[in-house]
Amino acid sequence: MTTRAAHTPAQAQGRHSEHQAFLLLRTVFTVAPIVFGLDKFTNLLVDWTIYLAPVATSIVPLPAQTIMYMVGVIEVIAGIAVAVRPRFGSLLVAAWLLGIIVNLLVLGGFYDVALRDFGLLVGALALNRLSPGTGIFR
Repeated sequence: MTTRAAHTPAQAQGRHSEHQAFLLLRTVFTVAPIVFGLDKFTNLLVDWTIYLAPVATSIVPLPAQTIMYMVGVIEVIAGIAVAVRPRFGSLLVAAWLLGIIVNLLVLGGFYDVALRDFGLLVGALALNRLSPGTGIFR
């Protein structure tokens, strides 16, 4: 006969707090990439091409705005991935943020934005750790 262990109020509160943190991070890392990805097509928030290192257009011989369209599509996909598969999507967002950080460091002059994006990368990794399920694809 198995008995179910009683959970203390502190344990229940801890699980509740973890779930709240998960929902908060999942929501932010779903909405933000989608909004910023869609803005790559309108440039309402900012002219995103100013954040693209010139080396990117030398590697990918396309106009900067065309590259931003591709970036926008990837960001929307990443946001949807977080919504559907938060464990996998969070790693996708973290990897994407790492790429953005490298681009900003190469570009120079936007070290504050790179530092902010490093904080977001850590948040995406925290979401990964809080995501339920086994394996990275849940």
